Amino acid sequence: MKDLTPPKDTLDPIEIASIDEIRALQLSRLKWSLRHAYDNVPFYRDRFNAAGVHPDDLNDLGDLAKFPFTVKSDLRDNYPFGLFAVPREQILRIHASSGTTGKPTVVGYTAKDIDDWAHLVARSMRASGTRPGDVVHVAYGYGLFTGGLGAHYGAEKLGCTVVPVSGGMTARQVTLITDFQPSTIMVTPSYMLNILEEFHRVGLDPRESSLDVGIFGAEPWTNAMRSEVENAFDMHAVDIYGLSEVMGPGVANECVETKDGLHIWEDFFYPEIIDPATGEPVADGEKGELVFTTLTKEGLPMIRYRTRDLTRLMPGTARSMRRMEKITGRSDDMIILRGVNVFPTQIEEQLLQTGGLAPHFQIELYRAGRMDAMRVYVEATPTAADEASRAAAARMLSKRIKDAIGISCEIEVGDPGTVARSQGKAVRVIDNRPKE
Repeated sequence: MKDLTPPKDTLDPIEIASIDEIRALQLSRLKWSLRHAYDNVPFYRDRFNAAGVHPDDLNDLGDLAKFPFTVKSDLRDNYPFGLFAVPREQILRIHASSGTTGKPTVVGYTAKDIDDWAHLVARSMRASGTRPGDVVHVAYGYGLFTGGLGAHYGAEKLGCTVVPVSGGMTARQVTLITDFQPSTIMVTPSYMLNILEEFHRVGLDPRESSLDVGIFGAEPWTNAMRSEVENAFDMHAVDIYGLSEVMGPGVANECVETKDGLHIWEDFFYPEIIDPATGEPVADGEKGELVFTTLTKEGLPMIRYRTRDLTRLMPGTARSMRRMEKITGRSDDMIILRGVNVFPTQIEEQLLQTGGLAPHFQIELYRAGRMDAMRVYVEATPTAADEASRAAAARMLSKRIKDAIGISCEIEVGDPGTVARSQGKAVRVIDNRPKE
């Protein structure tokens, strides 16, 4: 793989500023954000008053813990525009979640918000190894989902040539990669596996492709998945993090030269880690739930937004700003099976270490008698299609899961192509347990 370390003189000065400079900027911007939310959003004014706090009570960064949390249901309860802090006429763009579990969560951006977002995605792409003038293949979905347009505007801001492919039509993805010769692809990690599969199907060697950088986000993925993709394509696989409620992609990003956690762009976002059960802040280095407060957003300020993502904060390395450990699970996608906490990424990690099995999987939860049970659907590789090889692979995966996680589960090995493929975000868990 190429050395894609960005020259220091191309970085924003704040990326390598002193910690004191960063904290001073955060405090100044945090005071503004709290006041902006309090003065312009009735929800925040009522919520702060009920908690007995006022923006003037923030004298240092630690005082933020006095302020109440914002959660996803607050956005749904104020649907569609109740949390906007500027008149609707000043909102330049609206994005929204799919709303599969209720009303969608709606987010709005002013012209400055859009410009800030593009700047941070461009910064993230530069940290990933992308350079001005590169061709960037954007395979995130476009539309109300923030991934496609967020990546698109960031790539243009960096000065790249953008190929706005969106998701789906995997054969066309491979054709365009082959013909247009992009150096960077931005895509969900699960869909990158589909693209890899298509390379093999049409007889192309992915290591001979033009791709040098894959910027993967929108779903948790493991370092085992990183190794799988990097080895397959001879490219760097770099993690980007974001969520619509806080901005979209580009809240944090790995640096290609270290790949040791995602640097949070702390000049725009203030991170905390809390105990998910008590809501109390925990010290840097301790694992818990990630909470974000926006520092500059005009259209939709977010004060102490609970992301449900589980991680920990660590000191900066390639950049001065703190890193967050790679997200491998969310408090709301955690499976509790017979008293054991299980995350889909733990299953993925064991699958990728098991020979004879492709990297695609889906988990089914069901009821066996009075007990909850788990079945993992996987598929054989073309070279391990006989029954003996499948049975051996199933036994090995079952043993790995039992040894690593502590649960017994059924493994069902199907033919190549039988596990449902992602056209965007992967659906990893199907819950068929009776509703009680």
